Amino acid sequence: MTDAILVLNGGSSSLKFAVFEKSAELPVLLRGAVSSLGQHPRLHVAAAAGFHEIERSLGDAPVDAAGAFSAVASLLADRDLLRRIGRVGHRIVHGGRDFTESTLLDEPALQALRLLEPLAPIHQRINLEIVALAAELLPQALQVGCFDTAFHSARPRLAKIYGLPRAMCEAGICSYGFHGLSYSHIASKLRERYGPAAGGRTIVAHLGSGASLCAMDAGRSIATTMGFSTLDGLVMSTRCGALDPGVILHLLRDQQLPADELVTLLYEQSGLLGVSGISGDMRTLIDSGDPAAAEAVDLFVYRIGREIGSLAAAMGGLDTLVFTAGIGENAPLIRERVSVAAAWLGVALDKELNRRGEEVVGDSNSRVEVLVIAADEERAVAAEMVVFRSAVPETAGRGG
Repeated sequence: MTDAILVLNGGSSSLKFAVFEKSAELPVLLRGAVSSLGQHPRLHVAAAAGFHEIERSLGDAPVDAAGAFSAVASLLADRDLLRRIGRVGHRIVHGGRDFTESTLLDEPALQALRLLEPLAPIHQRINLEIVALAAELLPQALQVGCFDTAFHSARPRLAKIYGLPRAMCEAGICSYGFHGLSYSHIASKLRERYGPAAGGRTIVAHLGSGASLCAMDAGRSIATTMGFSTLDGLVMSTRCGALDPGVILHLLRDQQLPADELVTLLYEQSGLLGVSGISGDMRTLIDSGDPAAAEAVDLFVYRIGREIGSLAAAMGGLDTLVFTAGIGENAPLIRERVSVAAAWLGVALDKELNRRGEEVVGDSNSRVEVLVIAADEERAVAAEMVVFRSAVPETAGRGG
């Protein structure tokens, strides 16, 4: 009986997973994460379906994606879930121009997705490695990719092209946008709350170790801060955000920085970590008394405020502001400071509601609805799995 959906969401430092019963309501059978892969990895399993919460160390040595997946596979076996899984939904960060909806991950699809690895070097390879591991563990299941870029694919053309020769745009050098599965989930929650209008002109702030903003009108992406790669837009935990291209030219030509070192610099040594010289973790920076930590936080908020203005201009106003993801959900100070930066648009917080982290945190006099909604990329993937149609019979399975 294959009545369950496994969702795998691999990142550079974690592997999130969830098992849902395959039905319209998508009840959770199992949910958790293997986190801190680079140092002191831990397994967390949320209480669900009659099972208790689990929190345990996986040792002091780093683990790679294969090690994290092995821990998840053992857990699935212990819960007798492997035989029930008929579909495995994978969050794939980059789908390029061709993958704009859920896709069966057969070999031609995987070959095309491997070509996109340079555009998302800290995510794509891991995503595809997990696909191969899941296909080996669950040969009876369909392996299906759901793409972070897909949600943004219908944006207006002017929101996607750069001021480069037209041939380059036609060859794929354009803005793709990311965090689309997170934004898709928020759009579905807004439709539940407001109906088809989905909050009207909305800016969603996905603020985590990776961070971006998305302007949505009636739940559809209009503009977003990430572009060709996951480096663009906001200052992030270890990523630089938007940067004058001249800086890259200077580093390559004048300082003769090797390309691989440049990749490491921009993806892993910049952002909050680079500016503070202390940490890329927002909690650590907020708690620090070091002026450099305070400046990193100031820069994070400044860039968010500036981009909110840009996105509001793209929509001609703002009706709803949503905070989501790790920082957005758990850092009242950041929500407060961002709201102050957006006060000119009519954003006003209720300090007590914000401190408690309620879903509605806007002041009663705020002209903009201000919400905190938990990110749930896994549920967004599972929702796509329920409606996914494949020409391959599920009983036949599919390798990756």
